[in-house]
Amino acid sequence: MTGFSVSLFVSNFSNVASYLSPLFDSIPSKGIPSQIDNVVTLVSRTGRDLQRYDSKGFRQVVGCIPYRYKKRNVDGNDIEEIEVLLISAQKGKGMLFPKGGWEMDESIEEAALRETIEEAGVTGQLEEKLGKWQYKSKRHSMVHEGYMFPLLVSQQFEHWPEAEIRQRKWMNLSEAREVCHNWWMREALEEFINRKCHPELQIEDAVTQQTQQIF
Repeated sequence: MTGFSVSLFVSNFSNVASYLSPLFDSIPSKGIPSQIDNVVTLVSRTGRDLQRYDSKGFRQVVGCIPYRYKKRNVDGNDIEEIEVLLISAQKGKGMLFPKGGWEMDESIEEAALRETIEEAGVTGQLEEKLGKWQYKSKRHSMVHEGYMFPLLVSQQFEHWPEAEIRQRKWMNLSEAREVCHNWWMREALEEFINRKCHPELQIEDAVTQQTQQIF
C-alpha cells in the first residue's frame, strides 16, 4: 500500500469533520488561516450512531503506532533511533496508542488518521496494516476487533481535540514496551519492531507462507 495522508478541518463549530486538502482550490484565500501548521481545529466525533460492527457483532476499532526517526550521537557516531508516540488513557492508568471506532462513512485508513489526530495530535504517512486483534472491552464487556497501522509522523500539532484530557510522550521502543498496558497493542508494537528493526524476519515469513501454499 502506498503512503496515505489526510488533513482534517472542521468549520462552524460542528462535530462533522471534512477533509481540507481537496478543497483548498475552491476556498477563497481570505477564508484560510495564514498559519495552520501547529493547530488542528477538528472536533472529536462523539456517539456511536455510525459505528461499524462485523457479522458477529464485534465492534470495529482502528488505530496507529505513530513513529519518527531521531538522531542520537553514540561514541561520536550519529545513529537514527526509532521513537513511538504514546498517549495517556482517558480513564484509568497506563499509556497506549491512539485508537477508536471505525465508522461507516469513512475508509479504514481515514478512520485511523482521524483517531490519531483527535487523540494524539499528529498526522503523516500511513503504512501497511500491522494486523488484526480481537479483545474484550473491560468497560462494556463487548468484543472488539482492532486494526493497527504504522504512521510515519510528518506533522505534530500544538493544539488538538483531546489535548486537555490526554498527555502524549515520545519514547524509545524499550520504554514503549514497558508502559503500554494493552496486551493487543503490545503485540502490535512487537510486529512493528519486527518490521522496522528485523525486516529479514518479514521476508522469511513471506517465503514460508508461499511455500506452505505451494505444498
